[in-house]
Amino acid sequence: MTNAEHRQHQTGLLLVAAAALCWSTSGLFVRGISADLTTMLFWRGIFSGTAVFTLFLLMERGRSLAILHSLRWPALAVALLSAAGMITGIGSLRYTSVADAMVIYATVPFMTAALAYMVIGEKPSRSTLIGSTVALFGVGVMLWGAKMGGSLFGQFLAVLMTLSMAGFTTIMRKYRNVPMLPAMAASAWICSLGCFWFASPMTIGTHDFLLCVAFGIVQNAAGLALYTFGSKRVPAAEATLLAALEVPFTPLWVFVFLGETPSIQTLVGGGIVLAALFLHILSEFRRRPAAMAMPN
Repeated sequence: MTNAEHRQHQTGLLLVAAAALCWSTSGLFVRGISADLTTMLFWRGIFSGTAVFTLFLLMERGRSLAILHSLRWPALAVALLSAAGMITGIGSLRYTSVADAMVIYATVPFMTAALAYMVIGEKPSRSTLIGSTVALFGVGVMLWGAKMGGSLFGQFLAVLMTLSMAGFTTIMRKYRNVPMLPAMAASAWICSLGCFWFASPMTIGTHDFLLCVAFGIVQNAAGLALYTFGSKRVPAAEATLLAALEVPFTPLWVFVFLGETPSIQTLVGGGIVLAALFLHILSEFRRRPAAMAMPN
């Protein structure tokens, strides 16, 4: 790895970690919005997709139409897989226990590592595999004593959610030169379309509507944009590992801002996950690129 590649890798680590922190604010919005789930997700997707697409237009300006016209199957695949991940993630929480869904989701770095190796020949680093294993253990501690054994259909949806994230992360990694912001905007709109048939969008109150706007822009759009930029700079398995920062930070924000005290298991398991991920990030920042380590 050259010095320039090393700096790109460091930037990618920070971008993906920032994306996970954005996604981790979901608990705050879900607690604060009284509208039903599908209505909330419909409006979130509308504003999320619009915000991401606006960012694309601002970045590309006069090139926007040409880029949109040039997009081919990788962008379409990312849009469909990302949307599938959002929809199946929602469904998994409805049809199985949160514990089941979280445990399955925590395996995403391993699924991504296997898929990236088969599709693009990218091997995960030892540090990534160790961090993924420790993070999975931490998630297990967080869920110690939680109700397990949800429906098989819900568990199947959780598996689909995990495979979707592994899939679109691998595609974005392989096609690093393809602008993927339009695909991410489309995925949010597709999710809204899927929720529309079960939602009551015109019955939402002003307070909930404004929170849905913030939910779409702060939590979803910012997370999607940061993950799009970051996942192109780091190996696919490493990107999904760092996305696990969402797991311990979600209850943390709810505790800090809403006063909901987490359980001992959540504190201990979350601490293990955080330690694993921060130590991984630290080790990657301290690692010297090959070009710098070579003797003169």
